[in-house]
Amino acid sequence: MIEQAKMQSLADRMVRDDVKGRSPWADARKRFFRNKAAIVGLLLLVLVVLFALLGEFFAVWSNEELDFAVMGQVAQMGAPSIENGHYFGTDDLGRDLFSRTVQGTQISLMVGVVGAAIAMIVGTLYGAAAGFIGGRVDQFMMRLVDILMSIPYMFVLILMLVMFGRSIGMLFLGIGMISWLEMSRIVRGQTLSLKNREFIEAARATGVPGWKIITRHIVPNLLGVVAVYATLLVPLMILTESFISFLGLGIQEPLTSLGALISEGADTITYGTIWQLAFPLFFFVITLFAFFFIGDGLRDALDPKDR
Repeated sequence: MIEQAKMQSLADRMVRDDVKGRSPWADARKRFFRNKAAIVGLLLLVLVVLFALLGEFFAVWSNEELDFAVMGQVAQMGAPSIENGHYFGTDDLGRDLFSRTVQGTQISLMVGVVGAAIAMIVGTLYGAAAGFIGGRVDQFMMRLVDILMSIPYMFVLILMLVMFGRSIGMLFLGIGMISWLEMSRIVRGQTLSLKNREFIEAARATGVPGWKIITRHIVPNLLGVVAVYATLLVPLMILTESFISFLGLGIQEPLTSLGALISEGADTITYGTIWQLAFPLFFFVITLFAFFFIGDGLRDALDPKDR
């Protein structure tokens, strides 16, 4: 009898563990960590973030300090060197490229994350409200989105920067407030598939206000889709900022970004200062690849067809 009880207890424990292992989030986490490309992307992103956060503690020169010893002969004396503290070399004005790459990485990551966060919050709430309310309100809200999406994205952003000034705050606002449109359409479609579920009907029957149903029931059930799209939106924000800075309309001195550094390096590469382009471009490329790999991994992990 004792042995039989032990066997039954072991069987019950195995059933509980099996049921516990069927949690959607736990299952998604397992699939994500089995994705080698996603893990590589996550490790790369961690390294880039550590470089942005801790790089300035290893810098010998500040990002605004001029090295008069190399000014006027950057091509001959401004190459990367550990002896003089210019680990990535210097730019055309004799400023330390290592410090400026650290600052550029900080700004680019900030623009990407803040822009994606604004787009995620505005687009999620707007799309969820449109899908939940439905009817003519939904039609009006989505036709407004269609009209705004027909306007050239880059033209609006450049116009905002020219009219209201080229500042980092305006860049955040411009990128984030325009990029929420696609997010709202995705969230609205997902909301339409959720609004007639039993738990939503139960909330309505008990008299829960519409805004509480949206924020407490619909939006939490959309976090998987929103997280995947937000992860893929960050590199798009970084690319947009880099393109704007490449045109000279983005981040202004004394601040810099990876796009601005790439623009400066491309202008001077004919003089043999290839390091001025290579190092910012390297961090730019691995940051984009890291976010894309993570986004693809999240999309595959959260895909209900693979469960």
